[in-house]
Amino acid sequence: MPRPERKTITFSIDGREVEAAEGTMLVDAAKLGDVEIPVFCYEPKLGAPVGACRMCLVEIEGIPKLQAGCATPVKDGMVVHTQTDKVREAQNSVVEFLLVNHPLDCPVCDKGGECPLQDISYGWGRGRSRMVEPKRHFEKPLALSPLIAIDRERCILCYRCVRFSQEVSEDYQLVLQERGAESFVATFDGHPYVAPFSGNIIELCPVGALTSQPYRFRARPWDIEQSGSVCNLCPGQCNVSYTVRDDRVLRVLGRDHAEVDDGWLCDRGRFAYQAMHVDERITSPMVRDGGVLREVTWERALEEASKALGRAKGGVGAIAGGSTTNEEGFLLQRMVRDALGSPHIDSRASGTLPVGLHAALSAPATQATVPDVEFAHAVLVLDTELVDDMPILDLRVRKGVRRNGLKLAVATSRPSSLDANAAAVARFAPGAGEAFVAALDAALAGGEVAALAAAAGAEEDAVRALADLLRGAGEDIVIVWGERLTHGERGAQAAQALLKVGSRLNPNPHPGAGLLEVPAGANSRGLREVGVLPGIGPGLTAADAGLDTPGIAAAAAAGDLPALYLLHTDPLRDLPDRATWEAALERASTVIAHGAFLTEGLRDYATVIFPTEPPAAKEGTLTHTDGRLQRMRQAIGHPGDSRAEWQVLAELSRRVGLDQQVLTAPMVFAQITAAVPFYAGITLDAIGGTGVRWPVTDAASAWPAGDGAPIALDAPAAAASPNGKLRVGTFRSVWAAPEVEASPALKFLAPKQRAELAPADAERLGIGHGERVLVGGVPAIAHLRTGTPEGSVFLEEGIEAAPAAAITDPLAEVTKA
Repeated sequence: MPRPERKTITFSIDGREVEAAEGTMLVDAAKLGDVEIPVFCYEPKLGAPVGACRMCLVEIEGIPKLQAGCATPVKDGMVVHTQTDKVREAQNSVVEFLLVNHPLDCPVCDKGGECPLQDISYGWGRGRSRMVEPKRHFEKPLALSPLIAIDRERCILCYRCVRFSQEVSEDYQLVLQERGAESFVATFDGHPYVAPFSGNIIELCPVGALTSQPYRFRARPWDIEQSGSVCNLCPGQCNVSYTVRDDRVLRVLGRDHAEVDDGWLCDRGRFAYQAMHVDERITSPMVRDGGVLREVTWERALEEASKALGRAKGGVGAIAGGSTTNEEGFLLQRMVRDALGSPHIDSRASGTLPVGLHAALSAPATQATVPDVEFAHAVLVLDTELVDDMPILDLRVRKGVRRNGLKLAVATSRPSSLDANAAAVARFAPGAGEAFVAALDAALAGGEVAALAAAAGAEEDAVRALADLLRGAGEDIVIVWGERLTHGERGAQAAQALLKVGSRLNPNPHPGAGLLEVPAGANSRGLREVGVLPGIGPGLTAADAGLDTPGIAAAAAAGDLPALYLLHTDPLRDLPDRATWEAALERASTVIAHGAFLTEGLRDYATVIFPTEPPAAKEGTLTHTDGRLQRMRQAIGHPGDSRAEWQVLAELSRRVGLDQQVLTAPMVFAQITAAVPFYAGITLDAIGGTGVRWPVTDAASAWPAGDGAPIALDAPAAAASPNGKLRVGTFRSVWAAPEVEASPALKFLAPKQRAELAPADAERLGIGHGERVLVGGVPAIAHLRTGTPEGSVFLEEGIEAAPAAAITDPLAEVTKA
């Protein structure tokens, strides 16, 4: 539904006239009059109030009984009192009751010093206790999960954690066991609370009942500093606050930003900070000497790299990973193009698109925003699994369905966690996204669907049902699409089909509707806009034609590219077609890499490795998928002998013949805004802590005109026929990342290769759940999953052992190992 329009009303609180939006809850409206009403259970992010703790009782003229301020919406002319004797007595009593069994743990409790219960006890308590009876005691702490400890005797039964589990993340794992005074928080089945967003309950808890296992007993509030930044581990780009002590990150908290993350974090973003300080991290430059990587001085590493690049001028292929900042990408593309004379640079995993399609897919007029997902009439989630690809957007979609009556349609090749929330679900064969989008376009236009649906491996009725839902939903429709849809040899055709569907659903572009991409990398959009694409320069301007990622791999494997430059990526882990990349890395005489860990490709093939900065030590900008420029700020010093990567790139560029004249990261950003017309006028001060969406600035008019039809249309490629084999699809879970494997707290979540099969296929092949299988020679554990389309098997990408990228054929035999 569209964003609600509220009129402004005036009410009185403690003798002050306050203006607020009608319907605002009293505890929030009171803050506009500089009046604080204490709360425990109330948290607007959790949805409708429950009025459980009664801490917010106030007196309202005309109502004989005290009212819960968290559950009372303000009305015009309302007169509220928060300082009367009646209110004070009620609030004193509530605090007293909460403390009857609450232990005197403040000297050792991790919440001490930043605990709402402490603050409210001092501000609204009696200052003395009339209770002399012994307090209750339970075993403590209990491990609610490997990441979260629970002290049951501290719990005040505010329901926040349970409500989050059931009403926000919808994993339904947390419940209140027993009844009355015996109630306690536990998991429904007694198993550990393991879920992608579990860490949020630590921040939600208003007392010390739920604490972080990794942070427990590590610091006190007066020992630490908080430093705001942006997480660059996935496209969500959530705003975070690093807790720093002695130049080490000890904790990551959410930094509320309603336009980006709604105040939530996934567990990877919350707990992977440990990877910044582990011993396995590369903190000094390394050079391969006598076939062995050895730590060397910066001077030698830069000298070796610059000489090798100088010898390979005109024959350098560069790949930038998705976590690369705008500054790093801009410096890299200038060095490769202008100093080394090579046009071969890319930041996409597979295949390139014409510049007109890039412009059309991200045009400001048809660009949806993250909040639009919440308030749209309908959302189509197309070829992406949000909980893995952009976790925080998964919560936003669920919120829209739950609160605003959003009609959700899901179209993926693999079963989605959002299927249960969807009003329409359609499945298509792995790699057949183009054919499916063409079938959907035909259904929306009232044309022939059967042949196109068959080519996509989809059911015609499912395609038509999805089209009917979207056609009748309303005018605000958002298509959330995964970048993988436009990968591969026919990515341009898939992009064109997507634009046609978008124009049918939103024939009159307007705010609140449009396309919202889920990129493959955290800063994929920013890298495109600063020119890290073959044939496309900064600002989506024309550049010399170059090879894309698969072309770079093939050319290097053939001996035509003597040098490879890898910035924040390991091709053997991150990119498809492992065999070609192995040959490319083996054949290249020089492989220069920026890495945090010695992953397989770097360990076996890199000739020079520059250590990457941990996210908390990085300074730079990222561009969110909806066009919001955000700023990463340095919170800690560079560990070991590492340096700022923009500085390394600038120095290396100078040594190979191009002095880019930058001494600080802000100077690089100034060059970016000068080179990218639609960034013009944006300053780091304007970006500040909340960012700037350039599509709503005056400079947005400089965005190049998108061309939705740069290529001739033909029949979409049909999905491969199984013929006794199974179609191979891939996915990458949120946990498939080196920082997860390196973080002591998260290691237990690091995935092992599994083969997701339909139960019918498993029965036909005689395979049971949990058995060892071979998928095209790749070892995996069979995982039977209801909803998986028959004739398909799915393997996980991003795993070093048993990599899915080893399979290049669209079909594979699945046998018992």
